[in-house]
Amino acid sequence: MGFSIEHLEENGFSIIALKDDAGAEVQIIPTYGALLHAFIVPLGTGKLNVIDSYKNVSDLNAGVTGSFKSVKLSPFACRIKDAQFSWRGKEYTLQKSPIHGLLYDQAFAITKEEVTDSYAEISLEHHYPGTDAGYPFPYSCEVQYRLLPDQMLQVTTAILNQHSGPIPLMDGWHPYYSTGTPVDQLELQFWSKEIVEFDEKLIPTGKVLPYRGFTESKSLSGVNLDNSFLLDFNRQAPLCTLKDPVKGVQIEFYPDQAYPVLQVYTPPHRNSIAIENLTGAPNAFNNGMGLVTLEAGESMLFTTAVRVK
Repeated sequence: MGFSIEHLEENGFSIIALKDDAGAEVQIIPTYGALLHAFIVPLGTGKLNVIDSYKNVSDLNAGVTGSFKSVKLSPFACRIKDAQFSWRGKEYTLQKSPIHGLLYDQAFAITKEEVTDSYAEISLEHHYPGTDAGYPFPYSCEVQYRLLPDQMLQVTTAILNQHSGPIPLMDGWHPYYSTGTPVDQLELQFWSKEIVEFDEKLIPTGKVLPYRGFTESKSLSGVNLDNSFLLDFNRQAPLCTLKDPVKGVQIEFYPDQAYPVLQVYTPPHRNSIAIENLTGAPNAFNNGMGLVTLEAGESMLFTTAVRVK
C-alpha cells in the first residue's frame, strides 16, 4: 500500500494530511494544540469523516474552551478542583485554566515527516517553559500521528521532564466522534469492571465502584454520560467499540496500559460523542488516581490507536 503526506490550506487552517492509496486520510492542525481535524475513510461511493471538528478558525476560537474538541490535554486532563493542588509540600494555583491542561491552544512545531511502505507519520512538538505560576515545571510534549493500513490511526505522546526536579503529570486526548448519525442511534461497548465515583461537581470522591454497564453493546438512546471508567486490560482488544448500525460503521479503540481510564462524554447536542483515553481520573493532581510522577530528565510514552471499520 502506498502512503503520502500533503500540506493544505483550508478555512484559515494550515493542515497536514496523512493519506493512503485506499482513501483513508488523517488531517492534523499543528498550530492549534496538535489538533486532530479529520479522520476520513471511504464509505460506499463517498467518504466519511468520523471526527467532529471546527468549521473554521473563527469557530475554533469561539468554541475551543467550551468543547476542547480533539486537542492535546497536557499536563493534566479534565478538572482540577478549584484550580489548586499541592505538590512536594507546596501549594499551586493554576492561572490559565483548571480544565484540560495548558497546551490546548498552543502551537506545535513540526519535527518530523516520514512516509514508508507501511505508514505515513508526522511528529509535532511543543516546549512548555513553565510560565504558568500554577505549573512552573518546564517540559516538552511530542505528539506523533501515524496512519497505518486498514484505516488505523496510532497516536503516541512523549513527555520529557525538563525541570530540575520531579513533576506531576496526567496525559490525555479529547477527540469527539461522529458518523453523521445522531448519538441516540449509536451503540457503545467497552471492557470495564469499575467506574470512578463523582460528586455533584464531577470531581471524584476517591471511591471506585463496580460497573459492567457496557460489557455488551448497548444503545445510547437517552443515555447521558460524563464518566470515567477503568479499563479491563485482561480483555482482548479492542477495549472499546462505537457502532453505527445505520451506516454499518464501527470505531474501535486500542489504548495501551499507559491509558487505564476511559472517559466518555455525551454533549447536549448529541450529534457526536467524546471518547477519551486518559492516564488518570479527573483531579488526579489532588486525589492521586493515576497521577504520573516524572523525575528530572525522565521521559514517558503514552500510546493509543483508533480503527474505523
